Amino acid sequence: MRHLTTYRVVDAVARTGSIRRAAETLALTPSAVQRRVAAFEDELGQPIFERLATGVRLNAAGELVLHHIREEFAGTERLRSRLADLAGVRRGHVAIACSQALAPYFLPAEIAAYRTLYPQVTFDVRVLDHIAATSAVEDFSVDLAIVYGVDDLPTIDTIAAVRQDIAAIVARGHPLAGRAEVRLREVLDYPLALPHRSFEGRRLFDRSMARKGLAVPAYLESNSFEYLKAHVACTDAVAIQIPIGAPPPEADGPIVAVPIAERDLTPGMLTLRQLKGRTLSVAAARFVDRIRQSLSQRFAPV
Repeated sequence: MRHLTTYRVVDAVARTGSIRRAAETLALTPSAVQRRVAAFEDELGQPIFERLATGVRLNAAGELVLHHIREEFAGTERLRSRLADLAGVRRGHVAIACSQALAPYFLPAEIAAYRTLYPQVTFDVRVLDHIAATSAVEDFSVDLAIVYGVDDLPTIDTIAAVRQDIAAIVARGHPLAGRAEVRLREVLDYPLALPHRSFEGRRLFDRSMARKGLAVPAYLESNSFEYLKAHVACTDAVAIQIPIGAPPPEADGPIVAVPIAERDLTPGMLTLRQLKGRTLSVAAARFVDRIRQSLSQRFAPV
């Protein structure tokens, strides 16, 4: 598999857009990286990078080559995983793209539980919006995506889909804390600290407001749910989050989640996705099965 070394060099140059930065990533000299790329282009019979004053970028041929390289990486990882499984050693690597909501509670717990069974499996978790996560699935950068937001694509298989409505996130001492549920109009009695409009949850929240003829602007917006949670913990503001990203009821922290009445909201959907027709490694396939089961046990399927 000596060719994989060259593939890793090409992949690093494509990701960094620079011979020098790729060399730093790979612990090689820039001249060694340059020679490897040049030799690969000579073997192909055409260049795959455009040389720019600020670095390099893939040309059209290079995009095709990179897609092939990442397919090879995925196939090699699948082979290694199967060989390890055959030998009784449960090894492998699982690359995941996920929405921010999965990062604080659900995914860490699922990975920790999985690694108690298979401690030699490694993980790469990338927090991305649902469009970038889907692109990462398509170009073999990740094995699977768990994202909030729906866009049907012919290249993507949706393995599981569960309903995710929106909850109000408030400080533990807030007047709304401790309620079984709140109405949307009650939430609007307090300052709103909301995610940017690029987030699916914000779009659904705004859609629900418009449907009811309500218009209360947020006094604070952020692209970080961690910041929003920290902000409401020390103010009387209300943030929003989906249940999978909200603190669980048993959590003893500075914030709590209060469900907003279903009849007031446009429903949302969390999906588990992989590339259509792709055969995952044993480690990744087992993890997908685990996530699918966990989602179906905790939330209403769509």
